[in-house]
Amino acid sequence: MGARVAVAGASGYAGGELLRLLAGHPDLEIGPLAAHGSAGTRVTEVHPQLTGHPGLRDRVFGPADPPLLADADLLFTALPHGESARLAAALPAELKIIDLAADFRLADPRAWARYYPTPYAGCWTYGLPELPGAREAIRASATVAAPGCYATAAILALAPLLAAGLVEPADIVIVAASGTSGAGRSLRPNLLATEVMGSVSAYQVAGTHRHIPEIEQNLYSERTGVPASPPVTLSFTPTLAPMPRGILATCTARLASPGVDPQTPQLREALNAAYDGEPFVHVLAEGSWPATGPTLGSNAAHLQVAADPHAGRAIAICALDNLVKGAAGQAIQVANLMLGLPETAGLTAYGVNP
Repeated sequence: MGARVAVAGASGYAGGELLRLLAGHPDLEIGPLAAHGSAGTRVTEVHPQLTGHPGLRDRVFGPADPPLLADADLLFTALPHGESARLAAALPAELKIIDLAADFRLADPRAWARYYPTPYAGCWTYGLPELPGAREAIRASATVAAPGCYATAAILALAPLLAAGLVEPADIVIVAASGTSGAGRSLRPNLLATEVMGSVSAYQVAGTHRHIPEIEQNLYSERTGVPASPPVTLSFTPTLAPMPRGILATCTARLASPGVDPQTPQLREALNAAYDGEPFVHVLAEGSWPATGPTLGSNAAHLQVAADPHAGRAIAICALDNLVKGAAGQAIQVANLMLGLPETAGLTAYGVNP
């Protein structure tokens, strides 16, 4: 058997997706599974999609007991914001941990205090492997913060353009649509099928969404080689779409040299150069625009970019599965790096469509 991994928060959507992907991983063994609210419940009762897996047939969720979870080579924490930090504080320092929540993503305590009600717990290595230098940092780390789903899509779309100095950092606008699974599994009236079907709605508008400081922080920190570059500021409007999963992020930024023509080849060249050879990030053929459907079930991100000369803006669009590349799949990609396994093990870049 390979490395033994534990999952805390295994009854949620991200936890279930982790189990689905781990069930087919050639080098990882599923170890302790914790789900506080579902402790004592059979795994396949909560996640019927896992029916038939021999290692999960008779498994039940246990409590989030630190000694139990520490009996693994690596722990995934897929817990509500604030709970991961409390659990991590009770675990051995040598245990490898990947946190799928936001607890350790932000370097600035003031940004944390503005968006989160719990105490600031510190900052771990940021787990977006496609950023410059990220793989080396992840391999050398025992604790990694997996990026948020919206943040993954926005950063992948914009980071190469900012790093190349092709767009202005102070006028970025992102409008992104997400499936309902992005809000988690807890019952909420606004997520009932009757409320969601046939309707698209905006939420956490006007600078209030928690992914804003995460996106700004990582777009700014990765802009090496761009002299005298101010911090990134952005306007982010998330929307809820009537679909279970998927993210489509439309990101626009003012062109640094709007009078230079043609801009689109330069923008595409920046994306192609950044993601050439990447197993999971794909720049589509010119004129082909991303859609969520082709990415579902995959760890892939589909990208496209073009210049809008009338508005003097770059338009970069990213589609991905919020539960895979936006959560569980990316966490397994990071785990592979931390454990010295092939980065693509247990993952696919090919979606299920229709």
